[in-house]
Amino acid sequence: MSELAELNSWHADWTKTKAVVYGLGVTGFSVADTLVELGAEVIVISNSGEADLLDVLGVLGVPKHIGQSEQENLKTLKDFGADVVITSPGIKPDNYLILSALSQGIPVWTDIDLAWRVRDKSGQPSQWICITGTNGKTTVTQMVESMMVAGGVRALACGNIGLPVLDAVRSPENFQALVVELSSFQLHYINHIEPIVSAVLNVADDHLDWHGTFADYAKTKGKVYDNTSICCVFNAEDKTTETLMKSSVNSDSAQAVGFTRFTPTPNEVGWVEDILVDRAFVDGTDTADELATLADLVNIPVVSPHLLANTAAAAAIARAAGIQPEEISQALRGFSLDGHRIALVAEAEGIRWIDDSKATNPHAADAALSSFESVIWVVGGLLKGVDISPLVKKFARVLKAAIVIGVERAPVLQALAEYSPATKVFEIDSEKDQVMTEVVAKAKAIATSGDVVLLAPAAASMDQFKDYADRGEAFAKAVKREVD
Repeated sequence: MSELAELNSWHADWTKTKAVVYGLGVTGFSVADTLVELGAEVIVISNSGEADLLDVLGVLGVPKHIGQSEQENLKTLKDFGADVVITSPGIKPDNYLILSALSQGIPVWTDIDLAWRVRDKSGQPSQWICITGTNGKTTVTQMVESMMVAGGVRALACGNIGLPVLDAVRSPENFQALVVELSSFQLHYINHIEPIVSAVLNVADDHLDWHGTFADYAKTKGKVYDNTSICCVFNAEDKTTETLMKSSVNSDSAQAVGFTRFTPTPNEVGWVEDILVDRAFVDGTDTADELATLADLVNIPVVSPHLLANTAAAAAIARAAGIQPEEISQALRGFSLDGHRIALVAEAEGIRWIDDSKATNPHAADAALSSFESVIWVVGGLLKGVDISPLVKKFARVLKAAIVIGVERAPVLQALAEYSPATKVFEIDSEKDQVMTEVVAKAKAIATSGDVVLLAPAAASMDQFKDYADRGEAFAKAVKREVD
């Protein structure tokens, strides 16, 4: 048995550590692979696993317990005598094996905890910049990465963005900075990290089926601020983020900086008409630096209010990390959004077809809906316990029609009937392969010049699609078949 408190370096002795990796996706595999490289004794417990990952674990000699019953998994945990359980972040905290481990005094980590401990593999540990929020995390993380690189820093975006943090830590490039996107699932389990800069971009209802209440969800997001050394960045338009920052632990010496879509006050970064302005990292309260202009966002076809907020947030984070104004504008001129984020798929006969499949909750869909005046809205999927009614009520005036998809259609249909009765509503109950074909055919039949057909489902996609990207690609293919 190892003393976990002593394992704070790649170069510590991990050989006496017995670790259970719980869940085998991309993250779980990176954990198992890392632990084998460290010399720890490892087993994997998972309900399922892709064949290629299972094959590699076999080559590595890692025992795999796949698809066992709960009783069998509990026996495996007990018989193994684990020092630590490292869970995939999507596993709920009330999971039977998690609860059993904690009741036995076995610590539960995520890959983030392990990565923080072994971040010195290649020499000087990288500095961590940690970003969370209900929406905009990936865009801001990518923007910050591009700004850091423009400033000559060897930086890499990782974490919930897709690249496991452990893969970044183990890279031979020895990055100077890791820009880490953190989900609420990861933050729930995190024990201790020390970012130089941290940010909560916004907090709105999401994943309530996982966290239970909004208060618990928000509190979990706020953990990102704990132990921040240089700067805590908050949303000046979202009081919850400021409250979370003020209640954080061991971050009193860090500068508090707000970001906004509007004119910034002292100690904020924001927009003055079409100019991005810094009033936080300047000398004196009466001075300001120009960081960029709207013209610098040349590669982004639809500049939404949400994007303005994201850009201000990224700039504030980058300035806190020492990036200069001209480097920020340079990075923005070369920046483009990932797919399925308010992406223009086609424009014909005055009708725009927009793919915002990444809008997997109402807060994200709000950003897209606020950008247009006459919308045929493709909406629905898995609502994750969130009430869509406030979103429908807010945008009733712009909804020419709604095309409702997904397995949880009833709450969406009810909200439209109650809060947007003038909106034409169409329900699609087809199987996956035909959903978007029928959506596009229906939208084309009712759309006229000036309309926007907007896929912004305000819901998760896994009821009918592999993920949001699969949903967006299905929409884009159907549009190109029907419209182009």
